[in-house]
Amino acid sequence: PADIRVLSAQGCKVDNSSLTGESEPQTRSPECTHESPLETRNIAFFSTMCLEGTATGLVISTGDRTIIGRIASLASGVENEKTPIAIEIEHFVDIIAGLAIFFGATFFVVAMVIGYPFLRALVFFMAIVVAYVPEGLLATVTVCLSLTAKRLARKNCVVKNLEAVETLGSTSVICSDKTGTLTQNRMTVAHLWFDNQIHEADTTEDQSGQSFDQSSETWTMLSRVIALCNRAQFKPGQDNVPVAKRDVIGDASETALLKFAEVTVGPVAAARGRHPKVAELPFNSSNKFQVSVHEAGEQQLLVLKGAPERVLERCRGVLLGGQELPLDPQWRENFEGAYAELGGRGERVLGFCARWLPPGTVPPGTDPEALPELAQGLCFAGLVSLIDPPRATVPQAVRKCRTAGIRVIMVTGDHPITAKAIAASVGIISEGSETPEEVAARLRLPLEQVDPRWGVPGVKGGHT
Repeated sequence: PADIRVLSAQGCKVDNSSLTGESEPQTRSPECTHESPLETRNIAFFSTMCLEGTATGLVISTGDRTIIGRIASLASGVENEKTPIAIEIEHFVDIIAGLAIFFGATFFVVAMVIGYPFLRALVFFMAIVVAYVPEGLLATVTVCLSLTAKRLARKNCVVKNLEAVETLGSTSVICSDKTGTLTQNRMTVAHLWFDNQIHEADTTEDQSGQSFDQSSETWTMLSRVIALCNRAQFKPGQDNVPVAKRDVIGDASETALLKFAEVTVGPVAAARGRHPKVAELPFNSSNKFQVSVHEAGEQQLLVLKGAPERVLERCRGVLLGGQELPLDPQWRENFEGAYAELGGRGERVLGFCARWLPPGTVPPGTDPEALPELAQGLCFAGLVSLIDPPRATVPQAVRKCRTAGIRVIMVTGDHPITAKAIAASVGIISEGSETPEEVAARLRLPLEQVDPRWGVPGVKGGHT
């Protein structure tokens, strides 16, 4: 029930989704990694959950002084502001009232001057004031807002407050969350790299996209590694549910790989049944790879996946067209180029490799910690990149907002490269424009000296 400064930790990870909305576990350690207390790793917050590991900390704030307490105070302190239509009607009423009193007073004075009795002059005054009251205004405004609310209801948009209809029409900026709003909120295999070629996977919500060429022997091995080197599994009793909508036991990345393998190769459970697992070392942050050994007929197959640079340092060969060839400088250059291109698109890249072992090399009950010693001299199969793809309807919605003169701003806690890639794919970063970082790199200036408008075509410092 407090914010704490972490003094010591052993494999501690926390879920900060109640604060940030992002469900990826965050590591906590005693080291200060950022000047901002919201970003540094040595602060754990009230209302967040510890998912794994242990930690000892010193309480630094409680109650309303905690981060969540300050957010709650800000939220409760928000005053109800008048809507644009209420302000406009109030302004209109002030003008009408002023004119009514002015003309009523004018006629009252004129009537008194030309000799009318006081009572008749007063009647003149009251009649003019009453005549200026727009009796139809209330009915007209209510009917117009009601008709608009009815039209919105047909589009599945329920309006609780009629004034909100006009407020929505006055919108000039929309700030939208990314995860789950602009994107599908499910990690999906986006690209594959094998045989020195980048292949595009189907990231559509209804699996209506085009498939890539799967005739290569390299793909056969890569798909086998994807299916076997994976701890995720479908929950039982979902045979009639589409693969994309099935519930999975496992983390987001392995879930994406499992569903991808199920759609492209076939039932993963059957493949795992043909290649029973002998031993496994799960993924951890120090090794940055996962390795398992499976029976494959008379031989054993060691499969490994993890961070591409960690995978490559354990390989001595590469699979090209189904043939194992030695790693040469030209291939390494191609590998670096593909890794940089996929990473530059904001995608999370994983490397996959395998090695055939003589029968009985790894007997059942082998200590998993001994597997990294065997995971040497492997054959590199390929790279797989994952991303949370945008929803199919988002680019059109962003385009409509731009047409209506509304700016769309994406709010996310993701890495800037990922955020930039998603923003460009949905049209928030329009084609031909540049981000301030890109302008700074092109003009070789510090970011602080770059005007954000320079990235817009036709503006000083932008494109010509």
